[in-house]
Amino acid sequence: MTPPTTEELDKLRLMLTLLNENSQPNINALTEAVRNVPLAHLSIKTFGYDLARSLIAALPVRNDTVARHVGLPWRASLQEDLESDWAAHWCGQLQTPIVFHRKLWELAYVLQAIHEHGHLREGARGLGFGCGVEPLPSYLAAHGVSITMTDLEPAEAQAAGWSATNQHAANIAMAFHPHLVSRERFDEKVELRYVDMNAIPPSLADYDFCWSICALEHLGSIELGLAFVENTLATLKPGGLSVHTTEFNINAQGPTIDNWPTVLFQQRHMEALASRLREQGHDVAPLDFSLGDRPLDRFIDLPPYHHDLSPELADWIGAPQHLKVSVDGFASTCFGIIVRKGTGEAEPA
Repeated sequence: MTPPTTEELDKLRLMLTLLNENSQPNINALTEAVRNVPLAHLSIKTFGYDLARSLIAALPVRNDTVARHVGLPWRASLQEDLESDWAAHWCGQLQTPIVFHRKLWELAYVLQAIHEHGHLREGARGLGFGCGVEPLPSYLAAHGVSITMTDLEPAEAQAAGWSATNQHAANIAMAFHPHLVSRERFDEKVELRYVDMNAIPPSLADYDFCWSICALEHLGSIELGLAFVENTLATLKPGGLSVHTTEFNINAQGPTIDNWPTVLFQQRHMEALASRLREQGHDVAPLDFSLGDRPLDRFIDLPPYHHDLSPELADWIGAPQHLKVSVDGFASTCFGIIVRKGTGEAEPA
């Protein structure tokens, strides 16, 4: 099929504009068919955010939470998690209010996994992949954990667009969160290395745990992302913890995005990864593919997202509140992975 010419594309653009050359409504049939779609997206977004805020307001005030074992499985971000005592505890520890946002769920999920496996302690060593400016290195350092945080080389991050969205740590100072740790403690406990996650250097070894938050879906393909999880186990001591979150296509059937800057994993990819890891002798947490049955579990946020809105419109709508979003037309959420490296010892008969 012959691709459209520039003239044909210009005509299509004119057909889709809201106004004609005289600033009158464009009454072209194609425009009339699609002109209210952005407003429908905006309405869905505002109703979802308002619902989330009302649900947050109804949550009990928790002033006495404690870290406890809950037995996290591999799972998607759920409304019930962010309503739980364990998530409230980690939000309190990070000094951030509870909001129904999947990124906050990721932080709580990783900290809960680190706690459950006994690594939130003085003298432990942790390795973070693709950390950017996330607060975990600061929080963990405050608790005596020695952290190697990694990120892309600055030139690569700029080319990929991470620097423009303030998600990349060009220097270690950008990852310092003064409300969580003193600068002296941070400088003592945290180091920054630039690392290609597709080629983890062998010098990164003997850690008690490693983690990544929504990074492995940006490695170029589904195959590379899954390989990364397996490769992280080489950085750990026997019995060490590997915990990650990633983008997850909630539709178990049908197509998904692959070979792209952001790929979307599906249930079958997680099941195959878990099976391989078990065959290699590693301890894999149970898999739970439930998507939740509460209102925000069923709310799928649509573009434009907050960073693409005008400042006035973004302020009017308020901060994002969502657990599931549309990624290039696919309903996606965050999914957590927990693996304990095998000890190499035979299981008792």
